[in-house]
Amino acid sequence: MAEVRAEMVANVWKVLVSEGDTVSDGDTLVILESMKMEIPVLTEDDGVVAQLKVAEGDVIQEGDLIAVIE
Repeated sequence: MAEVRAEMVANVWKVLVSEGDTVSDGDTLVILESMKMEIPVLTEDDGVVAQLKVAEGDVIQEGDLIAVIE
């Protein structure tokens, strides 16, 4: 099990996966927006999205849980 966490304060601009989706190392899970920049959040693990903890429009803080990959 791997946790994907936010590395900065940002807005969740786009969610590209759903719970139950199979993902591979390097896949983009969500795209964050901060200071007019789009920042992709990638998974570093192969597996299935077990939990997705953000929705489009959410404001997240550094260290917040974005997703759990099993």
